[in-house]
Amino acid sequence: MSQTKSTAPPTASPTAPLTAPRGRFTRQRTGKRPPRKPREEAPWIPQTIIGKKVAAGEITSIEEILSKGLRIQEAGIVKKLLPDLKTEVIDVGIIQKMTPNGQSTRFKSLVAAGNQNGWLGIGMGKSKQMRIAIEKANNAAYLNVSPVKLGCGSWECRCSEKHSVPFKVKGKGGSVTIEILPGPRGLGLVAGGKIRNLLKMAGLKDAWTTAKGSTPTMGSTSKALMECFRQTFSQG
Repeated sequence: MSQTKSTAPPTASPTAPLTAPRGRFTRQRTGKRPPRKPREEAPWIPQTIIGKKVAAGEITSIEEILSKGLRIQEAGIVKKLLPDLKTEVIDVGIIQKMTPNGQSTRFKSLVAAGNQNGWLGIGMGKSKQMRIAIEKANNAAYLNVSPVKLGCGSWECRCSEKHSVPFKVKGKGGSVTIEILPGPRGLGLVAGGKIRNLLKMAGLKDAWTTAKGSTPTMGSTSKALMECFRQTFSQG
């Protein structure tokens, strides 16, 4: 009878590196992702009469549009007249609703646009995708940009610089009530985190604030804050 010899598979030496077999559709991971390309913004093409005048240079300031009571319907107008505006996402959330086909989910975002020099706008956007919701809110924030009157109304300071509000203002939005009091130079912004960011984007540097109600609801809080800024033009 012939005897068969069993041969054991060769074992790798302990010093040899362990390499995974590469297939046809596998690739080696280096741990570094390629840099993301910046998204190019499409050139602005004016569609309205005001937009065409702004593009032609007939209108050179946004104050001229607001003084005539005209309505801005294109975000490109604000971007051209106020090139130093910066946007910031304030709040994001999820909207869920029951429909006959099941539960539908959408995203909402709140974006603020300001130049830290007396201009601020807040917009909200909703969509099934977060990126589209932020883009809608960004566009709405540009369209809602309005001026903020700055000054120094503190009896402790009485300077001529525009670092606070000229007098005490109060605004209400939903269940939220916000009151802004002028503060002396060097005080800073005495407010919560998100409210402080909005005040800073509007151009305020020193102010006291009091807030009542459901302040985590940024929709109502932003409405109350914008009402405060409108009240700055109620006197003088």
